Amino acid sequence: MKERAVSADHRLVVLGSMDEFVKLVKMAQDRGIYVIVCDGYANGPAKLIADKSYDIDVRDVDAVAKMCREERADGIISSFSDVLAENLVAIAERAGLPTYLDSDRLRYLRDKTMMKAMFDELGVPYPKSAVVRRESAIEDLSGLSFPCVVKPIDAYGSHGIHVLDSPEEIASYFEESASYSKADCILAEEYNDGFEFNMMNWVVDGEPVVLEIADREKTTEIAHTTPHVSRIVYPSRLTNLVIDEAREIVSKVARYVGMVDGPLCMQFFWSERRGLQVCECAGRIFGYEHELLELACGLSIEEVLLDYVYDRDRIRERLRGHSPYLDRISAGLYFHGYEGRICRIEGLDEASERPEVKEILSYYAPGAEIRHGVGDKPYVIRIYLSADSYKELDQVTDCLYRSIKVLSQDGSNLLYGSELTSYDELAR
Repeated sequence: MKERAVSADHRLVVLGSMDEFVKLVKMAQDRGIYVIVCDGYANGPAKLIADKSYDIDVRDVDAVAKMCREERADGIISSFSDVLAENLVAIAERAGLPTYLDSDRLRYLRDKTMMKAMFDELGVPYPKSAVVRRESAIEDLSGLSFPCVVKPIDAYGSHGIHVLDSPEEIASYFEESASYSKADCILAEEYNDGFEFNMMNWVVDGEPVVLEIADREKTTEIAHTTPHVSRIVYPSRLTNLVIDEAREIVSKVARYVGMVDGPLCMQFFWSERRGLQVCECAGRIFGYEHELLELACGLSIEEVLLDYVYDRDRIRERLRGHSPYLDRISAGLYFHGYEGRICRIEGLDEASERPEVKEILSYYAPGAEIRHGVGDKPYVIRIYLSADSYKELDQVTDCLYRSIKVLSQDGSNLLYGSELTSYDELAR
């Protein structure tokens, strides 16, 4: 598609400077846009290529909004993270810039108790849950079956989330889970062991266009924690089984929150026994996987995000006739690791020579220490693959998880293991 000319007078604020924003900044500059990158990370890689940058914490909404006004910004954009999406909306309101939703409506896609109240009103199925308070934890859990997932009410990321087997265990983990939230309570929900999916949609004129449904595959490594995501596959093998119901749910949510144009993504479960149950809806694009959509069909999320700010009609053109079944199969492998100091890394050079491997992102070098604190890197390594068949994808995945090692001084492998999900007859 031929690029349309965009005035060099445009001044865009990009909220976020980590590696996933580098491509967005470059694409904006290719359109002739002056790009200002802002967040609290002084050495964010996107700042190195921006036309201008500011080291302001995105949670300092008034300060960032003031900067937007002083810089005469005519647009602001972000994605990939709940905290960025939340503050994007608040900053845009204060700076008088357009964005997807107002902050009151965004709360339905952010606060888990409000989200579940919305699901109840809309008749959306979700795992049975309860709000749990310190003083009444045992009583609050009386209506749930175990195991249960406990999580902070309004936090983001995977911190403070555990899979527990009794009310007494939940009571013992209460303080740790609640410490990641501003609330004085936590959320507990019955654990769903069905197939899990990520679904990315872009709402156009009030109705969702399904960009993809992906298999979110997990592996259990440590007791009392949720299984970690070890692979995400585009498109899902089970798209036919879930797409109609999932699309209808997203359509209901879009109408409820008043989203006319913008990203609305959903994480959900499906099993023959329980049917479809929704984990959450989010007003952002899922981070660390939107690259897979481009590998599978050529659709660039960065271009869509820029179109939202400067050329919304072009989004309609890009998405007209889009199929969520995609053209090729792609996958992201997410290598997690135990805490510890790295002595050496093996297998990455050999992996890079495989034709199925499209990108390797290694976040640690020998001598560095893997940590699990807030703000630490969520993965040790990410690898993006593209293949012609699921069988080929599975073979390459298995090979890479066996051959890549991150070794400590004593020779032990710091990387978590990986299990391939079995789909048996359901994918046929």
